[in-house]
Amino acid sequence: MQPLSDHLRVLIVRFGAMGDILHALPAVTALRAAHPEWYLGWVVEPRWRALLCAESKPDDYGRSAARMPLVDQIHRANTRRWSHEPLSGSTLEDIFRLRRELKSFRYDVCIDLQGAIRSAIVGRWSRASRLIGEDLPRESAATWFYSERVTTHTSHVIEHALEEAGTIAGEKLEYMPASLPWDEYAERWCEEFLGNKVSGRLVLMNPGAGWGAKRWPVERFGEVARRLSEAGCSVVVNAGPQEEDLAIALVRASRGAATAVECNMSQLISLTRRATLMIAGDTGPLHLACALGKPVVGIYGPTDPARNGPYGVDFRVLRNPSSKRDHSRKSQPEAGLLTITPDDVLGAALDLLNSRRSA
Repeated sequence: MQPLSDHLRVLIVRFGAMGDILHALPAVTALRAAHPEWYLGWVVEPRWRALLCAESKPDDYGRSAARMPLVDQIHRANTRRWSHEPLSGSTLEDIFRLRRELKSFRYDVCIDLQGAIRSAIVGRWSRASRLIGEDLPRESAATWFYSERVTTHTSHVIEHALEEAGTIAGEKLEYMPASLPWDEYAERWCEEFLGNKVSGRLVLMNPGAGWGAKRWPVERFGEVARRLSEAGCSVVVNAGPQEEDLAIALVRASRGAATAVECNMSQLISLTRRATLMIAGDTGPLHLACALGKPVVGIYGPTDPARNGPYGVDFRVLRNPSSKRDHSRKSQPEAGLLTITPDDVLGAALDLLNSRRSA
């Protein structure tokens, strides 16, 4: 390998989704800490931008209080719209814009942390002399575009990303908690929202999940919320996009013991910072809590917690041994997931809460 420039320009490609970006953040945090002089760019879906950049309201002089703790540049790739409207004029215009933009930044190295054909192609648009990707990516055809393939030797996707990022300089990167942006406006919103709602330890719940097979029944979440409230906790339910009905059903099942909230990504980050515990399935808000160092109870079914589970924090994972890894988008809860009872979840939650109190 040729000597690396002190001013190396590195592009990260990871469009989404929320949990996947959060899994990539520790590697980029470690890379930034090891090489603060490098220029880092990231290609991401616009809806996940808040995980990389805080956008507080402009002040009286019209200035934006954007804060990017990790990257120097964010490149928007609206891949969701590309899929839905592949031949529209706006899609083609957006693609051409991104190609020109990436080329103009003259990146030296690109890391594809998405592992898909589309992300590998976008990496190629940068004209970087090195395009690094995993030897066994999610879509095997992506390897056709890589100039360097990394054989990973670890089990968790966070560790995979660390191995890939370490390839840039031929070094071993150690895990570091993710650096997330601090949005002053969202922090003020959070203080106002919580107000006098929180009289005890704040427990967050997220009943939604990417697809039905990962979704523990909302009635069981509600029972756990009610019993935690009786134990002196304040329970707040995150109503994610298109998951408002789930949050309302949970509040109803809790007999009003829980409070639902709809918030944007920056606000969710601020709210999670104040939590004592998160209870959720394998979903983005669970991984956000881990990124912020919060204890979590993970309720798992068809996804493998050894690969996609909580990492770097105190956690309890509940998963039936009969559950098998299956990423098919089935609508009904997986059979093993249904064997997990409210007593199981409540016991895990109280165990973490009590251990945190005695620490």
